[in-house]
Amino acid sequence: MTDEQMQALRDLRDEDIDLSDIPEQTGGGWRRVSELVPAENKQQITLRLDADVIEFFRATGRRYQSRINAALREYVNANKKALSQQR
Repeated sequence: MTDEQMQALRDLRDEDIDLSDIPEQTGGGWRRVSELVPAENKQQITLRLDADVIEFFRATGRRYQSRINAALREYVNANKKALSQQR
């Protein structure tokens, strides 16, 4: 984008944005990580992680371990897709 186009976007007021082609959001929304995978499916292990990784996730608040699990799940899902495309 040109500098002029970027400035035009910055100057645009929220009420001037046309959202008519976006479907209305009804219900649903975000779900807790614990709702995606039943607790019975979890296994307790000992895992060594880099200190800065743990510090980052702890800084995100309570349930940081669930967020670590969710990040690992995303990695697994992405790599499953990549592996299946190679075959």
